[in-house]
Amino acid sequence: MYKVGIIGPESTGKSTLAKYLARRYNGIYVGEYARTYVEQKGSTDVTWDELCTIARKQIEEQKSYSEAALQQGGLTARRSYNKVVFFDTELIVTKVWFDYAFGKVPEWLDEAVKRYPMDVYLLTYPDIAWEQDSARSNGSDAIRKELYDRYKAEIEALGTPYYIIKHQ
Repeated sequence: MYKVGIIGPESTGKSTLAKYLARRYNGIYVGEYARTYVEQKGSTDVTWDELCTIARKQIEEQKSYSEAALQQGGLTARRSYNKVVFFDTELIVTKVWFDYAFGKVPEWLDEAVKRYPMDVYLLTYPDIAWEQDSARSNGSDAIRKELYDRYKAEIEALGTPYYIIKHQ
C-alpha cells in the first residue's frame, strides 16, 4: 500500500481532494477523525484528553495500513502494490494542533509520526476562501498561513516527499 497524507489548514479542500483521488485511483479513503469527533461533540473546543483520544484513533488507522503494507512484503512491494490509501489529515496535523493549542506535544505522538510515516504528502495551500462549518474554528488568514508553515516544516523535518497543492 502506498500512503498519501493530505494535510493543510482548515477549509483548503483536503476532504474534497482526498475523496476525489481515492475515487479516481480506486484507492482507499480514510476520513478526518477529528472532524467526526468534534461534530459528534457539537463543539470545536477540545481538551488535552480529547485531543489525545483523536490522536490515538489516528495512530490506530495509520498503524493498520502500515502493518498491511509490511505484510505485502515491505517497502519494495509496497511501492509496487496497486492500493493507494488517502488520509484526509493525519498525525502531523494533530501534532501541530497540540503545540498550537497547548504549547506541548505528547512524546508518544511525536514517536508515532516517525513510526507510521506517509509515503508522500499533499500539502494544501490556504488560497481558497475559508468557509465556516460546525468543525472549523480558525478562519483568519494569519492563522491559516501560520499552520500551513508549521505543517510544511514538520514534513520537511521528516524528509518525506511532498507537493504543494494550490488553487488555480
